[in-house]
Amino acid sequence: MERATQYELLLARRMSRLGTETAFEVLNKARALERQGKSIIHLEIGEPDFNTPANVVEAGVEALRKGWTHYGPSAGLPELRETIADYVSRTRNVKVSSDQVVVVPGGKPIMFFTILAFIDEGDEVIYPNPGFPIYESMIDYVGGHAVPIQLREERDFSLDVNELAALITDRTKLIIINSPQNPTGGILERRDIEQIARAIGDRNIMVLSDEIYSRLLFDGAQHFSIMSLPGMQERTILLDGFSKTYAMTGWRMGWGVMRADLAAHMTRLMTNSNSCTASFTQRAGIEAIRGDQSSVDVMRDEFQRRRDVFVAGLNKIKGFSCRMPKGAFYVFPNITKTGWRSKPLEEALLEQAGVAGLSGTAFGAFGEGYLRFSVANSLENLQQALDRIDQWTKKNL
Repeated sequence: MERATQYELLLARRMSRLGTETAFEVLNKARALERQGKSIIHLEIGEPDFNTPANVVEAGVEALRKGWTHYGPSAGLPELRETIADYVSRTRNVKVSSDQVVVVPGGKPIMFFTILAFIDEGDEVIYPNPGFPIYESMIDYVGGHAVPIQLREERDFSLDVNELAALITDRTKLIIINSPQNPTGGILERRDIEQIARAIGDRNIMVLSDEIYSRLLFDGAQHFSIMSLPGMQERTILLDGFSKTYAMTGWRMGWGVMRADLAAHMTRLMTNSNSCTASFTQRAGIEAIRGDQSSVDVMRDEFQRRRDVFVAGLNKIKGFSCRMPKGAFYVFPNITKTGWRSKPLEEALLEQAGVAGLSGTAFGAFGEGYLRFSVANSLENLQQALDRIDQWTKKNL
């Protein structure tokens, strides 16, 4: 007989404040149902269903063969940092040098390191809600005060700058913005960004600008970074990476661009946590940025086509209404007219209809009344998901 443990697990109190990313929990539940023989259409996880471009894969393979399998500098390989600095200088119309770049394993470390570096207990961080759940989780974890700014459907999920200005206090240390936005697909246009900068004024408040979906904009929309505005570069930490743009989620590689003195502190956090990002993936990252970009355009155009089909289909289903997202690869339908709350509806659609999506509340309290579906799946599967949701609503609403 297995012996029960004699010792209580005495975790630090801060562990009780640590959240999670529900997408992975729903994915695990969906896979468990598949093992039971049930058919599940996966619209819950936020990753492109495309393969990493062949030229990038080949660069990674070649790097392995050439021995890029050892430790590298904590801030990233010099050539990749220079490549990123050139790319950001060109795309954000600012002057960036390699000592302002820190390469990390994925995008989340830049979120975590930024909040660790700046937020003491009681400091306030303004963040979008509904928004990526790790923002709130990390703020709570370090003992900061998470101050949500609601993204409203009637504004196409673009934040209200007057509300933002009213939330700024003497305790505000950091403002997080995300465009294109997860989970809503909303974007901040240039005029929005300019108004945000005016609301901040000359206060010594840092901005974490999460631009991980910056290459996935639809209908000719153009990305604009707050880093590009006069006076904002030294107060901005730009988060971007390879996962979404180049279908490299499993490669685990992102980057932050920030003032050089802050980059030195971020590098110390890298040294203390991960040592460095895998060298062979960084060699592939150089090829991703410098090489042929046609795969990015193909993927973006396909996501736009799928978005059009899926939003049109959702708007024909009883109780559902959905605005047209302007970026990323998510749709965020309003389900209040179904009479169901978000989490029970997420569970019912998974277990009874075989469609895996996420409750809007996975992205914060203001996500109640919504679901999030990823369109990173084939048109055939998206149409089948629409049919299943439609059939379920006809039986249950």
